[in-house]
Amino acid sequence: MPSKQKTIKEEDVVRIFGRANSINVQKAMWMIGELGLEHERVDVGLQFGINDTPEYLTKNPNGLVPTLEDGDVIVWESHSIVRYLADKFGADTHWWPNDVVGRAHAGQWMDWYASRLHAPMTTIFWNVVRHPPEKRDPDAVVAATADAEKMWAILDTQLSSKDFIGGAAPSVGDIPVGCAIHRWNAMDFDKPAFANIDAWYARLSDRITYQDHVMLPLS
Repeated sequence: MPSKQKTIKEEDVVRIFGRANSINVQKAMWMIGELGLEHERVDVGLQFGINDTPEYLTKNPNGLVPTLEDGDVIVWESHSIVRYLADKFGADTHWWPNDVVGRAHAGQWMDWYASRLHAPMTTIFWNVVRHPPEKRDPDAVVAATADAEKMWAILDTQLSSKDFIGGAAPSVGDIPVGCAIHRWNAMDFDKPAFANIDAWYARLSDRITYQDHVMLPLS
């Protein structure tokens, strides 16, 4: 007797609107991959456009990516999307800590990335990768690298006695900085090395979902 195939209903598929080379989209896609969710990703932003159309702005009035569509639920802002997915679909996994302190600490590192590390990393990325050579500012890269170095040193200390940011297993707290560390390592510029972060990055790099959604060519 032939085995029955599971029928995937349209409402069972989560959708992410956003281009694969966006670091913010990568956060959401990595979480989706780790949770094994049925999903569809729609290219939006930069050369793909769409993000300034009335239909898209109805979903996300900021005109940015990513946007998550889960049935009738719309969520934007990458960290909110990651937390939503982990809370709804990963509550029994290590990705969503099962105690209030663990969740607070994971959220703390997500917010730390957004408030402290994102800005210098963005300056470096635009001036090393995305700007054409004639528009790059080497002095801005040097200054931003000094700022980023201070932040990475804080994380390196956190990882001195832990395999992942929260302990023995990765959580949502690893996702934003985990996406950023790939960019830091993949970009060609003068930068310091951090032994504990390098070991953590190696552990992340062993994960198939990290390879599939984060370790992509920079563009």
